Amino acid sequence: MKNFGILLFAGVLALVSTAAGAQTPMRIRGTITSLDGDVLSVKSRDGKDLKINLAPDVTVMAAKAVALSDFKPGDYVGSTAVKNASGVLVAREVHAIARTVREGHTPWETEPGATMTNANIASVVKSAGGNELTLEYKGGSQKILVPNGTPIVNFVPADKSLLVPGATIFTGASVAADGKITAARVAVSKDGVRPPQ
Repeated sequence: MKNFGILLFAGVLALVSTAAGAQTPMRIRGTITSLDGDVLSVKSRDGKDLKINLAPDVTVMAAKAVALSDFKPGDYVGSTAVKNASGVLVAREVHAIARTVREGHTPWETEPGATMTNANIASVVKSAGGNELTLEYKGGSQKILVPNGTPIVNFVPADKSLLVPGATIFTGASVAADGKITAARVAVSKDGVRPPQ
């Protein structure tokens, strides 16, 4: 089920590939205000009111809390992290991703200094206050401290019934030249577990 969920949700936490014409990728994080047919209204994290047109065959995935121990060496994950005063990368969250998501270590826009590392787990070693996660990708590796209590998230298949006011979402959408926003996949909160924001 874990692999099924990851495969269905391939790429939701990565840049969306530009489709045809002048479409631009856009990451949207926010809170649902309404769902009217296939139009999902969202108050984005930065306060914008957005209308997202859901594809007729939209894939909805629910966030599910898991333990870091549920991931094994060789599993492919992503982690948002920020360096602490000692220069150590400290995870904000760790989440399962599909192998279709591009690997690497890049800046991330969630907060100043944030990075996203998409890579294979090389090892998880107990450390003071948590675990040291070593992630390896082509051309490099990163050691990330994962403190106890850090959100660890997988995704499971769901449906539009979870797209209710107050739920939080993450989606990689496409913006057309006329400003129309379209999404084929949406990650949504469930039982208090939110998609990585």
